[in-house]
Amino acid sequence: MSTRPERVGDQIRSELAQLLSRDVHDPGVGFLTLTHVRVTPDLQLARVYYTSLGDDKARQESARALKRAAPFLRRQLGQRIRLRRVPELEFLYDESIAQHDRIEQILQELKAEDTARHDDTGDDDGSDA
Repeated sequence: MSTRPERVGDQIRSELAQLLSRDVHDPGVGFLTLTHVRVTPDLQLARVYYTSLGDDKARQESARALKRAAPFLRRQLGQRIRLRRVPELEFLYDESIAQHDRIEQILQELKAEDTARHDDTGDDDGSDA
């Protein structure tokens, strides 16, 4: 069963995704994907996790643009979501996606090494016929 902070986080993520795609015209935002939102149990703070396309420079520019847009986004959320108090927004880059990609790359390299090692030893089963 879903708890209230989780439900509020899902609603915030949905609304922010719409706002970012339609109403925020800052070119620094770039191509973002909101991965999830974690809201504190007292509903005072919403940590918004995102990923973005591009290198570190583009990522830093996106972080600055999101920080600039946070007050606007919070006001818009206040108009769209019925809460007594709209949580503060804290935007954090989601490192888990990059870590997942790195782990996947390492596993692919290990598989390729293992395949190459078996190809070097040959396909015989060790019998002397």
